[in-house]
Formats: sequence, C-alpha cells, structure tokens
Amino acid sequence: MKRLSFKRHRFPPEIIRHAIWLYFRFSLSLRDVEELLAERGVEASYETIRRWAKKFRPAIARRLKALRPKPSPRWHLDEMICRVGGKHVYLWRAVDDEGEVLDILVQRRRDADAANKFLTRLLRGQPIEPERITTDGLRSYAAALRDLERSHLHLSGGLRENNRVENSHLPIRQRERRMQGFRSPASAQRFLTTHAAVYNTFNTQRHLVSRPTLRRFRVQAHAAWATATA
Repeated sequence: MKRLSFKRHRFPPEIIRHAIWLYFRFSLSLRDVEELLAERGVEASYETIRRWAKKFRPAIARRLKALRPKPSPRWHLDEMICRVGGKHVYLWRAVDDEGEVLDILVQRRRDADAANKFLTRLLRGQPIEPERITTDGLRSYAAALRDLERSHLHLSGGLRENNRVENSHLPIRQRERRMQGFRSPASAQRFLTTHAAVYNTFNTQRHLVSRPTLRRFRVQAHAAWATATA
C-alpha cells in the first residue's frame, strides 16, 4: 500500500491517526475527541479534527476493507430510516451472518428501483457470490432479485430470521443520536462507509470468545489499523 501523506500538517502523524481512530471507533463527537486530546496536552480544535477525518477517511476505509478476509456467503439485508438534513431517508444495509457489514447505501426511496440499485452495488463489490440472501417482507427485494436472476437465493422472513442485521443497526443509531443527525445524504454516505470499515475491523464479538482469544483479536485489529494508516 502507498503510504498516507501527512505533509504540511502541524501535528505528528501519530496524533492525527489517534484522533481519527477515536472519532470513528467510539460514539464520540468532535468536541469529545478535542477534550480527550487536550487531557493529554494536545491542543487541536474540533474543526481541525473534522478536517483530518474528512481528508483521510476515504483512503483508510478502502485500506481497511482490502485487509478484511472474505465474508460469509449468507447475507442479511434490511433498510432503516435516518434523519438527514431534517428529512427522512432510507439507509440500505447488508451484513453477513457473522455481523460483518458488507455495504451501505443512502437513498431517498424504498421501491424496487432503489432495491435494485443497492443489490447491484452489493453484488459487484463483494469478492464472493452469495448462497443465501435473507430480507424482511419488503416486496421491493423480491422484485429486484428477480430482475437480477437471484430469486432462488432469496429468503423472506420476519424479525427472527433477519435478527442479525436488525441488531447491527444499533451502532448507527448511537452515532446518529450523538451527531444529532446527518447534514446531507452525501455526508451520511461518506461517514457511514468509514464507520463500517472501522466497525468491521474492531468488532471482536467479545461476548462469544474467551479472554485470550479476545486479546489476540484486538492485537490483530490494531495491527490492521496501523497498516491502513501507515
């Protein structure tokens, strides 16, 4: 990977990396990150931190995604309502059966065309073909999968069958409340794409593994972060 360039920045790369990690890893506002850095003697304004995140997040998200192993071929799809710029939009999301976020797309509609656009993007962006695609009862999924000749993979279920993706909405709800909504669909798409990449890297499912395994997963996650931000 080509190294990130931190030229013409007043602060050392280590501080910039740490500030970006805090912002995307935890449900913190920019002012919260400013306070945490100030407690360590680093006087960086929240606006400076915002510019760091805006500049480096696309490259970091791409690198983190490239470092991830192949996802499971069993996918769960759902859409959730978000408030963006004072209006309701739909956040289309896909995760695999282990909770790995596969893709996110912000759209204003919830019809078959929107489902087709999301599924086309999802299928094109994954390194494997799905074995099963589980959705809720929204008919737009069935229509889109029929157009894409994937109807044989479709399983339409309720909350129990699609519980994996329903639970994965929670981190986004937490960030949405903390940020008091998103300003525009484009800014929501950019932020949530990076948030998903960081979430995938550091989501260790700690309640399912032993303490030694958790420590090993954390070491691997921080190593991936160090590689992606080098």
